[in-house]
Amino acid sequence: QVQLVESGGGLVQPGGSLRLSCAVSGFTLEYYAIGWFRQAPGKGREGVSFISSADGSTQYADSVKGRFTISRDNAKNAVYLQMDSLKPEDPAVYYCAYAPLAPNAIMFIWRYDYWGQGTQVTVSS
Repeated sequence: QVQLVESGGGLVQPGGSLRLSCAVSGFTLEYYAIGWFRQAPGKGREGVSFISSADGSTQYADSVKGRFTISRDNAKNAVYLQMDSLKPEDPAVYYCAYAPLAPNAIMFIWRYDYWGQGTQVTVSS
């Protein structure tokens, strides 16, 4: 059973930074993708950033390009989301998710079968 645990959320001022971590365990497939999604109150869940285990390729939503960076540490089975220049529109619960048999950094939410519990990010002065 694949398990994902997010951490690193919190309160930050506009323009500040946070680093989210996603610890992944229980996976056996060689090829998969890890995605970060977020959901603000009253809104749907949207994809933020994605990384492939196969080739290390990454994808970003237009709203976070140039501000967020996704990375992985294979030795620790962890994926990180470095969030810089945080804006008032970034607050949400951030989730990491696992997509099995992914050949690249897929962005389709329906391909992600396993989800973490989420971590809250708040941006406020």
